[in-house]
Amino acid sequence: MCSIFAMRSLLAAAAAASAPTVLRAGAFPPRPPLLSLPFRRGHAAGNMLGTARSVPAAAQSRIGGGGSAIEARAVQSGEIHVIVGPMFAGKTTALLRRVQAEAGSGRTVALIKSDKDNRYGLDSVVTHDGTKMACWALSELSSFHEKLGIEAYDKVDVIGIDEAQFFDDLYDFCCKAADCDGKIVVVAGLDGDYKRKKFGSVLDIVPLADSVTKLTARCELCGRRAFFTLRKTQETKTELIGGADVYMPVCRQHYMDGQVVIEATRIVLDLGRSTVTAQALK
Repeated sequence: MCSIFAMRSLLAAAAAASAPTVLRAGAFPPRPPLLSLPFRRGHAAGNMLGTARSVPAAAQSRIGGGGSAIEARAVQSGEIHVIVGPMFAGKTTALLRRVQAEAGSGRTVALIKSDKDNRYGLDSVVTHDGTKMACWALSELSSFHEKLGIEAYDKVDVIGIDEAQFFDDLYDFCCKAADCDGKIVVVAGLDGDYKRKKFGSVLDIVPLADSVTKLTARCELCGRRAFFTLRKTQETKTELIGGADVYMPVCRQHYMDGQVVIEATRIVLDLGRSTVTAQALK
C-alpha cells in the first residue's frame, strides 16, 4: 500500500514539472523599435528616372521640420542611368526621350555632349534621323558647374550626357552630381570601341548606376541583332569621329568576317606600297 501511495506521489510531481509555464507580458524585456527609413522611390509605370520632386526644397523642409540627417540625405540622393550599345543602336534617341519626358513632367533638364563631336554642330545633340535638342558642348564635365553658374546648376534636376565615352572625368562627375548634388544623371555612350575593347569611362560608372540599358542595332549585312561596331577604314586610332561612312553595326559572325576582310585588305595594300617603293628605288 505504501508503495502505491509513493508511486502516485511521484506521478503527481512529474505532471506538475511537465506542465507549461505561463508568463505574463510584463515578464519579457521590452524590444527596441525597428529603425524605419523613408522609402523614396515610387516609380510610376513608364517613368524610369524617378518621381518628380524638388530636391533642395524637400531637403530643407525635412531639416527644418526636425527630420534626421539620414532622412535629409535620402531626399537629396540622386540617380544614375546608363544607356550603352554599338553605333546606330538608338542610344541618343533613348537619351533624348528620357530627358524630354522629364522636362514634360516639370523638371529642369540640361543636356551635355562632347565638343569633339561636331558632326551636326556644337549647339545641339542630334540623332541619326535628325531629332535634335539644344545642349552644352564641353571638353570636360567638370566645367559644367562653372559655365552654368551656381544658382542655375542648383535648379537643374536632370542632366543628360551624350557620347559619354569622350569624357575622362565621367566617373567623378557622376559621383558628385548624383551622390552629393541630388541630380538624376542619364548617360549614353559606347561601351566598346571598334576592337571590342573598353571605350573611355562608360563602363566604369556601371557600379554606380541605378539602371543599365544595353541596346542593339541591326546588322548591316544580315539584319540580325548587332552588338558590335565595325570600322570600314584602315585608321587605327581609337577616337575617330564618323557616321555610316566610317562605321557599321554588325552581328558577331560578320564582325569576325569583317576583321578577316580588313586584315586581308591591309596586307594587299602593304604589298602594293612595297612594290611601288621597290620600283622607285630601281
